[in-house]
Amino acid sequence: MLAFNNTSNWPTFFFIGIPGLETAHMWISIPFCFLYLVAFMGNVLLLILVRTEPNLHEPQFYLLAMLALTDLGLSLSTMPSVLAIFWFDVHHIGLDACLTQMFFIHTLSSIESGVLVAMAFDRLVAICAPLNYTRILTHYTVACLSGASLIRGATLLAPLPFFLRTFSFCGANILSHSYCYYPDMLNLACGDVTFSSVYGLVCVLCTFAVDFVFILVSYMKILATVMKLGIQDRNWKSLQTCACHLCTVLVFYLPLISLAVLHRYTQETSPILYTTMSNAYLLMTPLLNPVVYSLKSRQIQAALRKRFWAQRVVAGE
Repeated sequence: MLAFNNTSNWPTFFFIGIPGLETAHMWISIPFCFLYLVAFMGNVLLLILVRTEPNLHEPQFYLLAMLALTDLGLSLSTMPSVLAIFWFDVHHIGLDACLTQMFFIHTLSSIESGVLVAMAFDRLVAICAPLNYTRILTHYTVACLSGASLIRGATLLAPLPFFLRTFSFCGANILSHSYCYYPDMLNLACGDVTFSSVYGLVCVLCTFAVDFVFILVSYMKILATVMKLGIQDRNWKSLQTCACHLCTVLVFYLPLISLAVLHRYTQETSPILYTTMSNAYLLMTPLLNPVVYSLKSRQIQAALRKRFWAQRVVAGE
C-alpha cells in the first residue's frame, strides 16, 4: 500500500511495478530472472573470450569488451530494485539509494553511448583508411577513447544527484519505472525545477544527441566510400562488418529516444507503456548485445567454437 509523504528533504520513493498485474509479480519474475541471467552470462562470456583469445586482441574487440563491461554495470544497477518488487513486494526506496542508482544508470548509459561512438570511429578508419588502421587505432587510442567516455559521463552527470537534493518532495512520490530515473524524479520535486530540467536537457544533447549524429555521419561516410570504390564483393563484405555495430546502435538508441519522448511530450501515457519502454531501455540492451555479436561476428563465433571444442576434449579425457 503506497503512503503519501509530507513535504520532506528525505523522502521515500515508491516503484509501481507493473500496474494491474500485481498479483502475478511472482510469475513475472521468472522471465525477468532468466533475461538477467542470460544478459549476465553473455557479457561475462564476451569478456572472457576477449581476454583469453589471441585472435580477439584487436581494437574493435577491446571496445566490445568495454561495451560488455558497461552492460554488466547497467544490469547490476537495475536488478536489485526490479527483483525486490517482484520477489519481495518491496516497492519503496530511500533518497540516498535512489540517487545512487540514478547516477550509475545515467552515467553508464552515457559511457555506453561514448563506446558506441568509439566503435563507429573504429569502423570508419577500418573501411575509409585501412592502410592507416594499425597506426591510428592503437591500444593507447582505445584506452583514450574509453577513458574519455568514462570521464565525460561521470563529469556531466555528477551534478544531477546534488540538484535533486536541493528540492523538497511532496505528495505520493510514485516513480513511473522500476528504477530511479532523473526526469521521473524531477517531476516529483516541489519548487522551480527550470534550471535542473535545462541542465538535464543539455546533458542529453551533449552526450546522446552528439554521439548519435557522429555515428550517423560516420556511416554516411562509410557508405559513400564503399559506393565510390565500386560494387564488389570485397567492399560489400567490408560494409557487412558494420552490421553488429549498427544493430547495437539501434538496440540502444531506439528505446532511449522512445522513453525520452514519452517523458517530455505525453502527459497521460499508460503506466504499462512506461513500464514496458523503461524495461526495454535498460534490460534489452545488455541482453541483445552479446547475442548480436555472437550471431554476426565470425571472429566471436570462431572463438566460441574453439572454446566449446576445447571443453569437450577436456570432458572426454
